[in-house]
Amino acid sequence: MIKIANLKKTFGEKIAVDIEDFTINEGEILGLVGNNGAGKTTLFRLILDLLKADTGTVEVRKRTTNSEDKEADSEAEFINTAESEKWKDYTGAFIDDGFLIDFLTPEEYFDFIRKISDIDKTECEERLKEFEGLMAGEILGHKKLIRDLSAGNKQKVGIISALLAKPDIVILDEPFNFLDPSSQNVLKHILTEYNKQTGATILVSSHNLAHTVDISSSIALMEDGKIIRNIDNSNASATKELEDYFNK
Repeated sequence: MIKIANLKKTFGEKIAVDIEDFTINEGEILGLVGNNGAGKTTLFRLILDLLKADTGTVEVRKRTTNSEDKEADSEAEFINTAESEKWKDYTGAFIDDGFLIDFLTPEEYFDFIRKISDIDKTECEERLKEFEGLMAGEILGHKKLIRDLSAGNKQKVGIISALLAKPDIVILDEPFNFLDPSSQNVLKHILTEYNKQTGATILVSSHNLAHTVDISSSIALMEDGKIIRNIDNSNASATKELEDYFNK
């Protein structure tokens, strides 16, 4: 779960994010949509403490459902992401290529993620098999450095690395960018199945309304740094509401 309160970030006179009160519920797949400059990426960077907010807080809490450890569930606490780094243990994210170590091969990078996440080597190999459909035989075994991969394959490496440690919270900025149609469909399946199996909270920003509607349980519409609508995607009206907004 993620709670945002009085969060504001400006760049000069430009208000990039201005959110008074917004909660992303546990186990939700939230699609974040908006035109260029709406504040989507800035919001993600604030949540991940990659940018310092002018005012306000972002608090996160690890998953409390689908756990066998009920005592740990009851003790789960909200953590201010700007004041503690404990939340990083259960959060996975990919925003852009800056998250990658481009002088490594994909194998070396995944092994780096494995080590810092304290994942057994055999277990890591098994987890990577779950992404074979997304990798499509183009990522592993080619002895290429990440910097020499195509934009789409770099995107795949980043997405896989964000999910490799099975985090409770996943944040992906424009994950469908650079992917071919087949890979986009595979990614949709991966994200929805991951959510079903783990109960993780997933935040995805995208300009692709069709993909967003397909996977999201709710959709937040941003404009000028504000979340102006939070659309329940459990009924057929969500698509029309979004189309009406972007066609106006």
